[in-house]
Amino acid sequence: MLNLPNILASIRILLAPLMFWIILTPELFTDNGIHISWAYYCAALLFVLASVTDFFDGYIARELDQITLLGKIIDPLADKMLILAAFLGLMMTGAASAWAIYIIIVRELFITGLRTVAVGEGIDISASWSGKVKTVVQMIAIGFLLMHWPFGDTLLWAAVAITVYSGIEYLVGFGRAVGVKA
Repeated sequence: MLNLPNILASIRILLAPLMFWIILTPELFTDNGIHISWAYYCAALLFVLASVTDFFDGYIARELDQITLLGKIIDPLADKMLILAAFLGLMMTGAASAWAIYIIIVRELFITGLRTVAVGEGIDISASWSGKVKTVVQMIAIGFLLMHWPFGDTLLWAAVAITVYSGIEYLVGFGRAVGVKA
């Protein structure tokens, strides 16, 4: 069970609260005479490093046939911890809309619950194309918001739209799998 993909997912789990802490406490930098932009750079760097582990853990697991039950559990958990740590930190510092973050969190919790029910029913609801696009757009929005770059809010609301769309797509797919007619 302790293989490279699971180690990478575990690293993501460890980086998420560290990034969250840096987002919430930029005074660690400013109180020591370092410009606040370095707090942004540091949080963004941790986010990028953690995001890269997301790509590589899945790639390595598939290519080397190292998919494990532990990996199936901790990989999506690590993803949610990273994304939610970034979004919650940004919201708490006023850099992201509370409504946008609320919608994203509700979708994530709902789909996680839906997937749990699906697994219990023996239904496979794998990540769809729109789910993968959602993750990429969320990550880009987080990067822009962390760096306080222009269009961060626009990207955030684009992420919300794609997040809602992919949630609906999962719901429809689940409904079809259990024979519910729309």
